[in-house]
Amino acid sequence: MGILQHIEHQISALNDLVKINYDRITGYEKAIEGAEDDDLKTLFSKYIEQSKKNIAELTEHLHVLGGDPATGTTLAGKFYHAWIDVKARFTKKDRHSILSDCEYGEDVANAAYRNASDDKELIWKDERIVALLTHHLKELKTSHDSVKALRDAAEMVNS
Repeated sequence: MGILQHIEHQISALNDLVKINYDRITGYEKAIEGAEDDDLKTLFSKYIEQSKKNIAELTEHLHVLGGDPATGTTLAGKFYHAWIDVKARFTKKDRHSILSDCEYGEDVANAAYRNASDDKELIWKDERIVALLTHHLKELKTSHDSVKALRDAAEMVNS
């Protein structure tokens, strides 16, 4: 892989992460619409801000590489959010189901970051990008674990 191809591959990978963060924002915006509990609305708003910060940081590295940042969500994210909208029309969105949907979104985001970090073809030589991806992944893991714990607690209440 030539240097130009390598840079293009890095730009593509970073843009995939930008899109995942846009998916995450859309998912949490939908979750806020369906949530009745103020604690969830506050938490989801925090995660929206986290993804906005992630996008800004990724965009900075994209510009360094000479790339333009993506501006939309992934195709899979669009299908998932459409499915959530259809599901919401036919089922009651209780605390547990909202948190289950959010946990799924966190799983997808975590997997995308792990895949980018582990991609052997990317060989991230810029330590700032490595540190950034590691930091984002750590925050996403913490977010996932928080959502999962809340989901599990909601499940216990429903049992």
